[in-house]
Amino acid sequence: MRRLVRLLTAVLLCSLFLSASASAAFPDVPSQSWYAEAVSQMAATGLLSGGSDGRFRPDATISAAEFISIAARSAGLSPKRGQAAHWASGWAQAALEVGWYDWDELPPTGERFNEPIPRQLAVKILMRALLPEARGDYLTESQKISDFSLLNGRYYDSVLAAYASGVVSGDANGCFRPLGSLSRAEASVLVYTALQKTQGGAAMVSSTATRPVTAPQPSATPLKPSQPAVSHSGGVRENGWLQVCGTQLCNASGEPVVLRGMSTHGLQWYGNFANTQSIRNLSSFGANLFRVAMYTGENGYLSQPDAMRQQAMNAIDAAIAEDLYVILDWHILSDGNPMSHVEEAAVFFSEMARRYQDCPAVIYEICNEPNGNTSWSGDVKPYAERIVSCIRAQSPQAVILIGSPTWSQDIHLAAADPVAGENLMYTLHFYAGAHGAELRERIDKALANGLPVFVSEWGTSRADGSGGVFLEQAGEWLDFLRVRGISWANWSLCDKAETSAALKPGTPTDRAWTQADLSASGQFVFSRFRDG
Repeated sequence: MRRLVRLLTAVLLCSLFLSASASAAFPDVPSQSWYAEAVSQMAATGLLSGGSDGRFRPDATISAAEFISIAARSAGLSPKRGQAAHWASGWAQAALEVGWYDWDELPPTGERFNEPIPRQLAVKILMRALLPEARGDYLTESQKISDFSLLNGRYYDSVLAAYASGVVSGDANGCFRPLGSLSRAEASVLVYTALQKTQGGAAMVSSTATRPVTAPQPSATPLKPSQPAVSHSGGVRENGWLQVCGTQLCNASGEPVVLRGMSTHGLQWYGNFANTQSIRNLSSFGANLFRVAMYTGENGYLSQPDAMRQQAMNAIDAAIAEDLYVILDWHILSDGNPMSHVEEAAVFFSEMARRYQDCPAVIYEICNEPNGNTSWSGDVKPYAERIVSCIRAQSPQAVILIGSPTWSQDIHLAAADPVAGENLMYTLHFYAGAHGAELRERIDKALANGLPVFVSEWGTSRADGSGGVFLEQAGEWLDFLRVRGISWANWSLCDKAETSAALKPGTPTDRAWTQADLSASGQFVFSRFRDG
């Protein structure tokens, strides 16, 4: 097909030297219009035509059928036997069979052929047809798109590649309008520009013909910081010491890695679910992460430090034995300002980092959910700087997770003023029944600003652990995290009578678990350990 593309492109480029402008064939295409050159040259090579009245109708919305037929002809694709009685059915079937788009995006049965094609889908089809090897860096290109949060994640690769290749640019406000439609003029310029890029040379579209081409809208699926093409899962033996590369968590070889698993509830209440059998059960379902939530208040560490320290170490050691990564969580809640007990935290983390300094499995979460009248610059950041230095004195390379005010949701504040150091990540917590697009947009902006994000706690319920289960919203969240390669731990591994609990009340901790032991939340969450 590439030979055909090169041949058609050569013909198209040669047509630039035709004596007369083909736009004269279309009385409604002014010779000085921004799209005239694209329309005239594509018409001259037979890649597009006007209506039965001889007019081009540049401002009319292009349909899915029209766009696919133009893209197919431009790529030298031959029509196949279609599934609908529609003039474009053969072109659409051919495009579907070579993987330019998926069945659900435009059913080959034809019922949506005459509908406007969303901009994001048009760009995906065009890039796969003409520039399939083009790539775009997430952090670089996403910053060019002011409405990037509206872009459905399944189109990230194509749209970012189109921006990087110069095929697409934003409008005057930097918007791509992912779900918007394309006019026939815009579609012509889009295809014409992509065809020129197949030559590898500078675009020959005149400056008046480079009007920004934008695209479609939001959705549930998303992508990652420069989406790790292959995200490794696996445990400690496979991945070794973790490191933070840009915004992505990576293994010892620098390959993207994603951790997915469960958080305990408070050890002082549900510590029995942090035993060896429970962790082994978790691993058998595909998890590679275990979070040990050691409350500081609520009759936790501050009330019984020796007992809680020992219980936390027992849980960590059990997770290590099962080849899981393990987060040691300084779980502040009622004591909302981490500075309130910074001295206790410094002693605790110095001791734990010394104990586990040679163990690549342990990740340190130094302040669960700062809340109340707590600020980033005045409280959380100074606290983090102190505790990070304590950990680094013992464990120079372990990954450290840092919370932020408002229950670890103000990551934008951290992004504007991060803590200095290596292998630091910033936590965001959400509950599917309470938090949605606004927080996801906040994550994308943080990533675009270079802030590594780790979702160390999330639930399928409302924020108080009840209500729901909100599986549709939870699925939207997990798709979002999967595409961006963001690791997560679900709340919580216990049998408490609340919807966020992963286990049914009375589930034993001394045997293997089956699906029948899992709550509705647990069944959903456990099913996502391996594939996000």
